[in-house]
Amino acid sequence: MAMKNDDSFNRAKGISLKVEDRDANKSDVALKVVIYIICIFLTLLSILPFWIMFVNATRSTTQIQGTAVSLIPSTYLMNNFKILTSKSFNPFRGFLNSLIISSCSTVLAVYFSSLTAYAQVVYEWKLRNAFFSFIMAVMMIPTQISMIGFFQMVYKMGLTNNYLLLILPSIQAPQMVFFMRQYLQPALPLEIVQSARIDGAKEFFIFNRIVLPIMKPAIATQAIFSFVGSWNNLFTPMILLSKTDLYTMPIMVSLLRGDIYRTEFGSIYLGLTLTVLPLIIVYIFLSKYIIAGVALGSVKG
Repeated sequence: MAMKNDDSFNRAKGISLKVEDRDANKSDVALKVVIYIICIFLTLLSILPFWIMFVNATRSTTQIQGTAVSLIPSTYLMNNFKILTSKSFNPFRGFLNSLIISSCSTVLAVYFSSLTAYAQVVYEWKLRNAFFSFIMAVMMIPTQISMIGFFQMVYKMGLTNNYLLLILPSIQAPQMVFFMRQYLQPALPLEIVQSARIDGAKEFFIFNRIVLPIMKPAIATQAIFSFVGSWNNLFTPMILLSKTDLYTMPIMVSLLRGDIYRTEFGSIYLGLTLTVLPLIIVYIFLSKYIIAGVALGSVKG
């Protein structure tokens, strides 16, 4: 009798465990379904404005004025492109100008910010904390406040309509220095630097060959932000550039306005689309480094 009671008890216990496992699996599946639905909804919500912009670039002004939001492309893309180029809008020239400024600014900002962060982390000197506090204080000053004095200096030097004045100031990027410093502190073992010095390596060799590869995820992340910020910059180029041949894409798009009787909205949307496309391409190529940087930061945190 005792054996039968034990068998029945074990059988009942096994059945209850299976029921509990089944209920747990159902709850896990339901939770995953909810998470996937939320993620899909947020993804579509993020893509929707870009899709509407792409669709409106293929529609006529009459169609856009009739229904501003549409998810179905039309057949007026080439007409909008003809109207766009007839308004002294040279997309190829604008692409080249913006690409030169944004690429050079991004390279300088990333390299010198990484170099400054390396000096802040590796070297021991008396004014290190004071210098970092000064960098953080500079971050609080808006660009617009110093623009009047900057323009007066540039005008007296005769350097208006010169790309150098749009590229060289990107060397000072306090936000990037802060990010690079915070990333480098847990990611760079100082023993590696000391070992390289003992082996006779110079400081720039250590930085270029050892430190920069370690900082790849942070560099890629900040490169995207710097490139996007420089590409979308309208305020500074609008003040310093007056020659049409030197105009960047944002300046050209800002000038795509019609008279009081008619504005070609289709061509304006096409100009915005041409401005956004390079940013999307840059993000697609560098997004894996952003994910790697976030994962590395979460593990070290």
